[in-house]
Amino acid sequence: MAKTKAMPKRREAMGGLAKGLSVIRAFTRDRAALSLSEIAGITNMPAATARRCLLTLEDLGYVTRSGRQFLLRPKVLELGAAYLESMNIELLTTTHLEELARNTGDSAALCVLDGTEIVYVARASIRTLVRLEAHVGSRFAAYATSTGRVLLAGLSAASLQRYFETATLKALTDRTVTDPVKLRQIIEDCRRTGYSAVEDELAYGVVALAVPVFDQSGRVVASLNSSSHSRRITKSKLIRERFAMLQQVSREISAVLASVPGLSLSAGD
Repeated sequence: MAKTKAMPKRREAMGGLAKGLSVIRAFTRDRAALSLSEIAGITNMPAATARRCLLTLEDLGYVTRSGRQFLLRPKVLELGAAYLESMNIELLTTTHLEELARNTGDSAALCVLDGTEIVYVARASIRTLVRLEAHVGSRFAAYATSTGRVLLAGLSAASLQRYFETATLKALTDRTVTDPVKLRQIIEDCRRTGYSAVEDELAYGVVALAVPVFDQSGRVVASLNSSSHSRRITKSKLIRERFAMLQQVSREISAVLASVPGLSLSAGD
């Protein structure tokens, strides 16, 4: 398991802004309401500092309170919406992902790399997966997903090395590959073949195939995938039947990247 390595701080970075964002990220589906002491513990900051952050966020309309508990307000959605709107995600979803989902009868998604995780920035689905249901904004460990491995294969050698130095590799199922040597080989195979496929590694029953999406300079900036349930289709059949289809949709998305500058800037290199 890789150890977390602290990233060097920029001289002009705003510590207060970073702390405020850390407080927002402390809230999750399982931690929708938090006390001051809980937030201080999760963010690893003094209670007085956490309190100032919460009061500021409350004044700005991002946080509210109920008794001793703090909760996020809907205004937080504006932060993510600005990113999605700058990328014209609706255009990509309606013209490409929905068609791919209809043609396969399953889910299709577009993901980008954010640190050691992949983030869903667009998704269309015909069929609901019982074991795992993703949505725009969902985040998963890159090493255990087809989209993540495609994105890691697009990194420079230095960026990939930083990934392995900072990522925490843990088994999510008994089929999850966590050995760094094996993962590097899988990523190299993905770079060579142009695709990645996983089955039962992120969650039991989930099988997925992903291909890279490129910008005009040939840089991998996103990953396109088609996912299903392993009871419905095997990994080998998924590759055989959908690889060419995914490649075609990837070319179509790559062709419109000139009008979606935010996506190109999302590359992890």
